[in-house]
Order: sequence, then C-alpha cells, then structure tokens
Amino acid sequence: MQIPLAWDIPRKLFTVSDLTEAIRTALEAEFSSVSVVGEISGTRAGPSGHVYFTLKDEGAQISCALFARTARFLRFKPRDGLQVVVRGRVDVYAPRGSYQLLVDSLEPRGFGALQIAFEQLKQKLAAEGLFEAGRKRALPPYPKRIGLVTSPSGAVIRDMLNILTRRFPGLHIRLYPAQVQGEGSAEQVCRGIQYFSEGGWADVIIAARGGGSVEDLWTFNEEAVARAIAASKVPVVSAVGHETDFTIADFVADLRAPTPSAAAELVVSTREQVMERLEAVESRLHQATRYRIAMARRRLHQLGVERSGGALHRMVGKSMQRVDELDGRARELARAMIAVRRKRLNGIEARLRSLDLRLRMAEGRRRLEAASARLEERARWKLAGAMRRLESVEAHLKQLSPLRVLDRGYAIVRTSDGTVVKDEGQAPAGTALRVRLAKGELAARVVERP
Repeated sequence: MQIPLAWDIPRKLFTVSDLTEAIRTALEAEFSSVSVVGEISGTRAGPSGHVYFTLKDEGAQISCALFARTARFLRFKPRDGLQVVVRGRVDVYAPRGSYQLLVDSLEPRGFGALQIAFEQLKQKLAAEGLFEAGRKRALPPYPKRIGLVTSPSGAVIRDMLNILTRRFPGLHIRLYPAQVQGEGSAEQVCRGIQYFSEGGWADVIIAARGGGSVEDLWTFNEEAVARAIAASKVPVVSAVGHETDFTIADFVADLRAPTPSAAAELVVSTREQVMERLEAVESRLHQATRYRIAMARRRLHQLGVERSGGALHRMVGKSMQRVDELDGRARELARAMIAVRRKRLNGIEARLRSLDLRLRMAEGRRRLEAASARLEERARWKLAGAMRRLESVEAHLKQLSPLRVLDRGYAIVRTSDGTVVKDEGQAPAGTALRVRLAKGELAARVVERP
C-alpha cells in the first residue's frame, strides 16, 4: 500500500484578502462588544475627524480608532496619559493586516467626563486670553435699558423683575426667552446674547439661570456660549446657579454675579441712592458758586465804587461768565466723580460679598476643632508612653530593691546610730540594735556572742 505524501493531500488555498476577511469575521463573532481598561497614548486626529490612539497597560497595547460620528458626541477630548474605559468591537484593518479596536464609547476612569471637558475648555480659553481682566468692561453706572437672556418661566425671571422694578422704577427691560437646559439650549442663549449685542438697544446684558446639578448648568459651560459672551459689544453679567457654582460663562463675562437676584442688585442702584448722590453734588455746587460770587464781590469792592458804571457792568458780566463756566465744570466734575465713586462702590460691594465672615469663621472653627483633637490625641499618646516607661522603671526598681531580699527571710541590722552591722566585731555584748524585716522593724540587744 502506497502512503500519500503530505504535498499530495488536497488543501484549501486562501488569498491574503480571503484569509484577512476570515480572521476579521472570527474576531467580530468573538469580540463584537468588549470593554477594555487602559491608558491612552499617541493620540492623533485625522483630517476626516477620526481620532486614532493606542490603548496600553504595563504588558500590552492595542490600536484604537474613534470615528468622527462617535467623537463629536464626547464631552471631552482624548489625550495622552488619560486612564479610560473603552467599549467597542475588535476589527481587522486589512490594508495593514493588523487588528484594532473600533471605539463605540469612551469614558474616563476615576474622573468625570464633564469635569474633564470643563478643565479642557477652561485651559483653552484662558490661553486665548478670554479670562483676562484687561478685556473686561465696567458696567454702566446708570443703565436705562437691560436685556435679560433666560427662561421666561420660573422663579428666576420673577425675582429679577421684582428687584429691578423695586430698586429703580421706570427701567426699560427686555427679555429674550431662551431655553437654559437641555438640547438646543446653548444655541438659544447664544442667539439671545447676539440679539442684544447687535441690536444696540441694551446698555447691559444679564444671562441668568437658577441653581441645579452640573448637568443642568452645562449650557453655560459650552464653548459657543463663552465665545458669544466674549464677542458681545455690550457688557455681559453672568448670573448662573448659586454662589458656589462656577461656569465657563462666569470667567468670560464682564462681571460674575453669585445669583440671578444678586445680578439685579449689582446692575441697578436704587432711586434713593441716585437722588442722595445728586443732592450731595448739588449742595457742593451751590456752595462753590456762593463762594465764587463772594470772592468776586470782594474784588469788586476792592476796585472801588468810583469806577464807572460801564466798567462795573463789564466786571459783573465777566464774573457771571466765570460763574457759568465754573458751574459747568462743577457739573462735569460731579458727574465724573459720581461715575468713579459708583465704580469703586461696585468693587467694594463685590469684595464684601465675596468675603463671607460666616464661612471663614466656620473654617476657623473646623481647623481649631481638628487641632484640638490632634493635641488631645498627642497628649494621650505622650501620657501612655510615660506610663509605660514609669511602669518599666518601677518594675526595674522593684527588682533591685533590698526589700525583695528581705522578703526571702533576710534582715538588715543597724546600730542605734544607723550603722549597718556587717561583722560581729561591730556589735559587742550589750549593743542596742534595730532589725529591719520585710515588714516592720524589731528592737534588739546583744546579750552574748557565741
């Protein structure tokens, strides 16, 4: 019987493409949906919008492809060194004959996606100078027209309107209704800011929203909203959330208000405050005018009444002209001083609001309590250590104490002057002795010696 040779056995022949397709099919069937933990390395973006990177750990690495349709829904940008959890499917890239992981979702590990997106955008805009204090504009001291960009329903708009109308009745307020949460809200807020910026109607814009979670406030962390605020031709006040909430809009805006209600108070002075300032300026103006007239009268008197009526009239006319000039300058100076004082007052009020003594006292109390607890713990530890050392020394002293010897039946014999008797020659007959026992003493006398 003839045994067939190995090369005589019929075998299936694959083309490279067929073999690659077979491998791809096998991998897809086995690894159609896997989740992999690793560190991103070698991130690069292609002209198509796809993002490519390597996912690695201490023992291996795998190439990953994040297609543009998936990448645009990520809230953060992949970057080297970031620990992530990748969910996707294993695929074979035929042109290179290598396998890769096609990414369906990407989540940071140990650090929220929203926080990463916040920090990345904050760093980007800060590098462009959008947070610089030099580009921020002062609010007008007495705005007549205020544009509000917020939701037309809810407590925020009601509170702001109540405060604005109460502090300065007669203000012109215009609302641009915008959705401030959810899909499409960022575009509506941008359109509201652009509406007031391009229209030239408003003296100041307030973009406001009540409190909520990070997700609820995320509209004001969008890059489009930040750039709309930065591009506004009108000063913008950001009033989003509560005092402890911070958004990208707060950093870009010309002024950040801790709450929407506080924004209404910051933007508008009360009518009473304005009237008080005007009355003070008017009083100083009248006083200066009276002084100038008195000085002119004195000079007129010094020149003498014998001068002709024409010269007198000319002098009076010039004096009155000078008074008019001084009056005009005083009014301009008063207006300038009011503006400067108002700006300074706004700054002081903002600093005072930022320095909440209750929070500082609470922090001090917390630190004091923590220090007291540490001090008490350390004192207990020191005392315990000292007690241990004392017990050790006490035990050692007990071991060395002569009383331990006396406990075994020995005694210490002393003469009446306290001398310890060590041999019989020190105690002749008739010598009075004191015998120290383990417990108590005995008086004795030497009767005779053996």
